[in-house]
Amino acid sequence: MEALGGNLRAMIGRNPLAALLIFCVIAWLPGFFTLPPLDRDESRFAQASKQMLETGDFVNINLGGVPRYEKPVGIYWMQAATTAALGAGAQDKIWTYRVPSLLGALAAVAATFFLVCAFAGVQAGFWAGMLLGFSVLLMSEAKIAKTDAFLLGTIVVVQAVLMRAYLAAREPQRFAPPGLRLALVGWAAFGLGVLVKGPVVLLVSGATIVVLSLWDRDLRWLGRLRAGSGVLVALAIVLPWAIAIGIASGGAFYQKSLGGDFAMKLIGEQEAHGAPPGYYLALAHLTFWPASFALLPALVLGFVRRKEPAIRFLLVWVVTTWLMFEIAPTKLPHYVLPAYPALAALAALWLTGPQAEALGQRIARYISLGFYVLVALALAGFLAWAPQRFGDSVPWWLYAGSAAGAFVALSVIALPNRSMRAGAACLGAFLLYMVAGFATVPRLNEIWLSPRMAEAVARHAAAGDPPVVTAGYAEPSITFLLGTATGLDDGPTAGAATAAKGGLALVDSSEGPRFLDAVAAGGARADALEEIEGLNYSRGRATHITLYRVTPPSR
Repeated sequence: MEALGGNLRAMIGRNPLAALLIFCVIAWLPGFFTLPPLDRDESRFAQASKQMLETGDFVNINLGGVPRYEKPVGIYWMQAATTAALGAGAQDKIWTYRVPSLLGALAAVAATFFLVCAFAGVQAGFWAGMLLGFSVLLMSEAKIAKTDAFLLGTIVVVQAVLMRAYLAAREPQRFAPPGLRLALVGWAAFGLGVLVKGPVVLLVSGATIVVLSLWDRDLRWLGRLRAGSGVLVALAIVLPWAIAIGIASGGAFYQKSLGGDFAMKLIGEQEAHGAPPGYYLALAHLTFWPASFALLPALVLGFVRRKEPAIRFLLVWVVTTWLMFEIAPTKLPHYVLPAYPALAALAALWLTGPQAEALGQRIARYISLGFYVLVALALAGFLAWAPQRFGDSVPWWLYAGSAAGAFVALSVIALPNRSMRAGAACLGAFLLYMVAGFATVPRLNEIWLSPRMAEAVARHAAAGDPPVVTAGYAEPSITFLLGTATGLDDGPTAGAATAAKGGLALVDSSEGPRFLDAVAAGGARADALEEIEGLNYSRGRATHITLYRVTPPSR
């Protein structure tokens, strides 16, 4: 074991960035290939990207036969590109649509490493990347086909360039301003971030710029950003599609995305995702875990050393981003992710800084450690309990793996120094992520309704069948798995369609009587083939689906 630890330290010492990225990929991969398409956002993004490949229309964004104008095109292009390169056949392998999220998360970790290395050294940069990469929130987003992990990568690159310009103005004897190439990389990341999720990157960087400039009463540092050339680069990335979609949609895209989706998130609860201020603070010890043992000490360090330019930049980044999302009425756990790289950087500075502590920092450490322990126990317990509640059987080694992960994570309490505690926290998280991806999640059969329905359809499909019709079950994952032509209807509509054409129908029990009445009215016969029961986790209710084969009168 000691030799293994020595070899690991030597590998990290030789190439810390490569080691960091390898550790993150290994931690993120469990479930990346095997986790079914999730409802609803992931399946919506993947299905819209798949339709781009099917139709060859890379300007409009469509979901089924309806325009999907909530977000810009960037993530759809990238998902379509990785699927075209890695997918085959029906292009229904969800992991090919997750690759951009994985790459974006890696970019965020690498950019965090370089950002911290620039002013605090390699050791602090390594720990900042590890704490960010192993956090529950980024680990989850890295394997989901959505915008957030990739957006985070663009935001951290932009913030890194901003920070270099700021430090060069505040401490010119230590830091050179960003050169033209680095500045243009930041502007390109800005343009790409806008193309992925609209104004979010502007809100994060803009708030940082405004508060820092007011704090220092100085705007001159912005002259180091090469805005003349950089704005042209960003516009070259954004404008071609922005003009094309404006023409193709007759302006509907901007009305829907900015006037509808984005504005509603700022002024009201959207899709019942409302929560009061303090929501993200309450979740922080879970979503930032395992780095949460350093959460409050890191914030205390930021406040105490706020006069140092680098610390001030990180503190402003965390506080402004966090407050923006806390104030907005619409809330989801991942919205606050853009604040986490700065938080990880502050935590890394605390880990690698002087071990002596003032009273306030010691109290903060004990509070964070208490929450850290509670989350570790809760995660390990959930991983062992969930297959009993939502699955069939639980092998003994699942309990053993959960216990081992909890034991290693809790060893943080007894270890003598902060770096050792950080290593144990990350190793404990790694073990629990392995259990989750390879043991717990695959056994949650009850909640994976769409994959089970698709498997049932595959068992009973016959040559010449028309597209499958569903009644009362309209989750986007079933469209992704069965194909774009899948009909998502109510009972009477589905019954009339299958009475005329025949084929297979997936019918929710709530629509069963009306479906059968419509089939009978059309003179057809419906034969029940299979029953699928489970929990529709998107709606939070038990669901009973019957697979029917409908035979029209002419047959």
